[in-house]
Amino acid sequence: MHKLTKWTTAAVAATVLAVAAIPAGAADYPSRPITLVAPYGPGGAADLHARIVAGTAPKYLNHAVLAINKAGAAGSIGAFHVVRAKKDGYTLLSARVGSNAGVPAFNPSIPYKWDQFTFLGLTERNPFVLVVNAKSDIKTFKDFEAGIKAGKIKTYSSAGVGTLLHLAALVMADDMGLDPEQVTHIPFKGGGKARAAIVGNQVHFLWQNLSGVIGAIRGGQLRALAITTGKRFKAVPDVPTVRELGYPNMEAIIGWSGIFGPPGLPKPVVDKWVSVLASLKKDRAFNKLIGNLGSIPDIRSPADTKAFVKNQYETFKKVVAKLKK
Repeated sequence: MHKLTKWTTAAVAATVLAVAAIPAGAADYPSRPITLVAPYGPGGAADLHARIVAGTAPKYLNHAVLAINKAGAAGSIGAFHVVRAKKDGYTLLSARVGSNAGVPAFNPSIPYKWDQFTFLGLTERNPFVLVVNAKSDIKTFKDFEAGIKAGKIKTYSSAGVGTLLHLAALVMADDMGLDPEQVTHIPFKGGGKARAAIVGNQVHFLWQNLSGVIGAIRGGQLRALAITTGKRFKAVPDVPTVRELGYPNMEAIIGWSGIFGPPGLPKPVVDKWVSVLASLKKDRAFNKLIGNLGSIPDIRSPADTKAFVKNQYETFKKVVAKLKK
């Protein structure tokens, strides 16, 4: 009896200590609206993703999600804002391949590391497409290939240095055996502005996630020449894959979105978002909205998300090191 009493006392004490270790307010999270930071400007993939989450997640959280833009420095300003945020789960990041893998690989001097976040989950993947202005004389990828090798195609836009929109052009140049400095990079603050530059005929081409340009493709403003999926994508069935065109290495150019938080988020906050994302995986509205953007819904666990991002970061790091030699 005495031993049982001692065991019971120890168990109760351990439970009390565990509860005490949970920060105040974490157990009933959320109890107020959550801010979801898109690290790029309005109209880009991070922004569109943030607004889809803000429109579909609240019914599983019982509180609003407010999507806001903090653009600049190729997504690093918004990402760093979240890294420094209070560790309570009320400021989260609409994470993107550029801000959370490309920029850290391209520029190690930024004030955060790729793995400095709390990984809550991946939400979607989006293939990249090579686009030109619809009024351009470039009708096919072969036209593009001939033009860029002849030095007639000279400029491209991106959402900033180190973003996948930028790295995609570098990977393409490397795969084609071109000098990456043969074409001039024109960076903008966000994918929306990068798209506006090609729609406005200010640059010759753009690599961008399909979700960011599918509206302009369907609207007849842009012409897609290639896509980085392994097989043709149903949203744009007439666009050939990079593998078909003889450049399978370009399949590494794939975008994604996720929900990340500042480092050290309490377990109840992580568990809540794992539950919410599991619900979104089955949510018809969420899946339809993501699909309408030309993206692929892909909900993953925190551990799987971190492994996925690590693989991309290391891939980009190798590409950048090779191009800087």
